[in-house]
Amino acid sequence: MKIEKTSNPLPANPAGEGRVATPQKSGSAPTPRQPEGTSVSLGSTATQLRSMEEGLSGTPTINAAKVAEIKQAISEGRFKINSEAVADGLLATVRDLIGDRA
Repeated sequence: MKIEKTSNPLPANPAGEGRVATPQKSGSAPTPRQPEGTSVSLGSTATQLRSMEEGLSGTPTINAAKVAEIKQAISEGRFKINSEAVADGLLATVRDLIGDRA
């Protein structure tokens, strides 16, 4: 892949060193600047999602106790596989996948 220099370099912005200059498309009106200190509110749904995310952040995605129990049952030969349940689950997954394509 070849990287070429752009024909129009970005303008320098010495007055607003902390700001990022965004190039304007030719023929488009300049974007008005927001005054400093402008606040943004995301709404109640975003607040609810953030609180749910924080609540779930400490919850492990894997139940370590259940995994240890299954490992122990396998090593002791007590773990029984229900082949009918496995087959039913596989068929349901295939039906879902085929249904998504149709």
